Amino acid sequence: MKLNVNLPQNPYDIIIEKGSLAKAGQWVKGLWQQQKIAIITDNRVGSLYAEKVKLSLEDAGFETVVFDFLEGEASKNLTTVNKAYEFLVKQGMTRSDGIIALGGGVVGDLAGFVASTYMRGIHFLQIPTSLTAQVDSSIGGKTGVNTPFAKNMVGTFTQPDGVLIDPDTLKTLGQRELIEGMGEVIKYGLIADTELWDKLDALDGSAASILDNSEMIIYRSCEVKRKVVVEDELDNGIRLYLNFGHTIGHAIEATAGYGKVMHGEAVAIGMVQMSRVAEKKGLMPEGITEKIAAMCAKFGLPTAYEPWDVEKMYQALKHDKKARGQMIKTVIVPQLGQAAINQISLQEMKEYLEK
Repeated sequence: MKLNVNLPQNPYDIIIEKGSLAKAGQWVKGLWQQQKIAIITDNRVGSLYAEKVKLSLEDAGFETVVFDFLEGEASKNLTTVNKAYEFLVKQGMTRSDGIIALGGGVVGDLAGFVASTYMRGIHFLQIPTSLTAQVDSSIGGKTGVNTPFAKNMVGTFTQPDGVLIDPDTLKTLGQRELIEGMGEVIKYGLIADTELWDKLDALDGSAASILDNSEMIIYRSCEVKRKVVVEDELDNGIRLYLNFGHTIGHAIEATAGYGKVMHGEAVAIGMVQMSRVAEKKGLMPEGITEKIAAMCAKFGLPTAYEPWDVEKMYQALKHDKKARGQMIKTVIVPQLGQAAINQISLQEMKEYLEK
């Protein structure tokens, strides 16, 4: 399966194919001239797949080196970025060389940021290995790292030259890591794709049901993301719809301590909390919160979090990239399959944090 992200300045393809990881070298050969390639990965994904990808690249004639870092959201920071820069310099990487991000969302965000800033930018490719990365973070060109103040506070918009998705990599994820990706998938159904929602509704919610339907889940999710990115590459309009559940979700991640609550888990909690208050205010249809909570729970996603510290989360929200002065753009779902922007004051946002 192939989807084209047909951006005017930098169009690229998303390839979704089981077993494609072993053929990564030929895929890259079709996109890049001969050059040195640095695979950026984490220690867990690296131990599983780095050698396979490296050998495939070398068979295709590319000189390849591997940089890995400690897995987890807590490593997605400027300290790790500096270590990567140092590695690239020592390897003699130049502006005509490239980076491949091999891993989940943390790897993709960090490797993309490194590629977009090293020597003012070198090209890169995404090979996402987690469900969250395959359906969301590897597509659209958002890169970034966390600071103590807020998640993804430092970043760039830089599109990859291509995305290669091998659904077979999902088989090596832990159950929690697989399930958390469904937070983003459920979001896509809610904001843009009622057919996807109905298909998810028909599944029993088990890990096996996710794996058995992985190609459908990935394809439909990527298609929603692709359409939105093409229409609004720089996140000024409808791309904000993709942030449903994220405003509160990011605040949960930041206040809990990066890595304690996984991204998809935080999104699920954020969607339920946002909907609960929006429904009470008459901004979302009656009963939708119950539907969202039931869908999340069926797949094993959390719908609440403790300790719920309103003041701490509010302080984190004030650093959110969607805040403009004393206003913040939030996302609501006025009906299943549709999203809308609801701009409110930061002060009113506090009401959306109240249990």
